Amino acid sequence: METAPIRIAIVDDHTLFRNGVAALMREFTDLHVLFEADNGYQLQQLITQHPLPQVILMDINMPVLDGYGATAWLKQNYPTVKVLALSMFEDDKAVINMIKCGACGYLLKESAPSEVHEAIKVIFEKGMYINELVSGKMIRSIAATEPEPAFSKNEIAFLKLCCTELTYKEIADQMFVSPRTVDNYRDALFQKLNLKSRTGLVLYAIQNDLVKLGG
Repeated sequence: METAPIRIAIVDDHTLFRNGVAALMREFTDLHVLFEADNGYQLQQLITQHPLPQVILMDINMPVLDGYGATAWLKQNYPTVKVLALSMFEDDKAVINMIKCGACGYLLKESAPSEVHEAIKVIFEKGMYINELVSGKMIRSIAATEPEPAFSKNEIAFLKLCCTELTYKEIADQMFVSPRTVDNYRDALFQKLNLKSRTGLVLYAIQNDLVKLGG
């Protein structure tokens, strides 16, 4: 049985670049470009007029509604849609903010089409694309906060389970503790690592070899 192509959309205010990316992505038979949008606001209009994209390539610096706002809006309204940030910015703040807004990966616009294609597939299959750019920025952000924190055995177990598709309630069941206890583990890790999202915990766990992608 043939697998259906991954449905993607491209959001970027530079028409020539956006059209070029769309044309390149159409060369891959396992991808299907649904639509292109000039900015986050146009994305909000177009997303209701097409089948729901599975992965969206998102620029950051756009008029009306930028990549941060559009990504946060998608996370709130269409949580199953994955965002791959595709930007010219490689500073720590841009990468970390996009990840915190809900992006599942980050690539520079100078990346080869094959790398963009691979990132789309990894995000679709595993939910997160961790390259050297993202992991390096995140680990520097974490390292800049304070010395390596000490974790309890249960916090480590919780951190590993955060990297699965289990909900917090299912994690509590698997650890044989109450949901409230799991909330305490999460909040303690947020404080120790100066993070505010489960995505941040996942990135920390992967970077520090607590889990392996695909493992």
